[in-house]
Amino acid sequence: MARIRTCVIERGHYRRMQYLSSVYWCRGSEAEKNQDSVALHQVLTRRGRVLMAAVCDGMGGIISGEVASGYAAEQLQEWYYSELLLMIRKRKRFWVIRRSLDRLVFHMQRQLQRYAVQKEISLGTTMTVLVVWEKTFLLWHLGDSRAYRLNGRGMQQLTTDHALGEGKLTKCLGSFGHFIPEHKMGVLEPGEGILLCSDGFRRRVSKQEMAASLYPRELAQEEQIGRRLKEIGRVCMQRGEKDNLSAIYVRTMK
Repeated sequence: MARIRTCVIERGHYRRMQYLSSVYWCRGSEAEKNQDSVALHQVLTRRGRVLMAAVCDGMGGIISGEVASGYAAEQLQEWYYSELLLMIRKRKRFWVIRRSLDRLVFHMQRQLQRYAVQKEISLGTTMTVLVVWEKTFLLWHLGDSRAYRLNGRGMQQLTTDHALGEGKLTKCLGSFGHFIPEHKMGVLEPGEGILLCSDGFRRRVSKQEMAASLYPRELAQEEQIGRRLKEIGRVCMQRGEKDNLSAIYVRTMK
């Protein structure tokens, strides 16, 4: 499980956009091990704040699922520091950033395929990745983890579920072939929120319940966001959720 949060300050003139964020990562009440991996990184650069968040829900057995999701989270972390920050500093266009992560996804799929052949197993993970740079957000997505946008108009699902039913993925990151991630790009205003979560976190609660609990304008501190995420996780387990539960919430503010 990759759960790292970093803030690096550089000299220079900075834009005013800031983010509140919090992570929830729970094995659940009955699961033997947590196969989810999450990553949250934030750096303040001369060109503004750059945040990356990712939720990866592993599949393929207890050990295999943890390997796939952990590998994905580690590779995304390395990409963030070695490529993404450099591209933003060099003012690269967004389609260049998109192609960069697409190449990483292709590389990860090849490596997981080789590992699966070596071990004579199958393994994979969902992958929902958010990059926020000032007001612009980019999403990459494979699987049935989800991304939601929350604001005064309610809660909007930003991703498509690549699944036929519970546990039956039609697309994922893993040893099952190469899939091009779903992409989305948009602009966030101050006071909006984005939630990334695994299916275990949202399956037992309604969209209305999550929207009420995570309404961004009522969340003024990161500790408060963390408490709300824990409350949702607790309700999920009380209602019988047996899967791992993971979520990352990011709120924009001036």
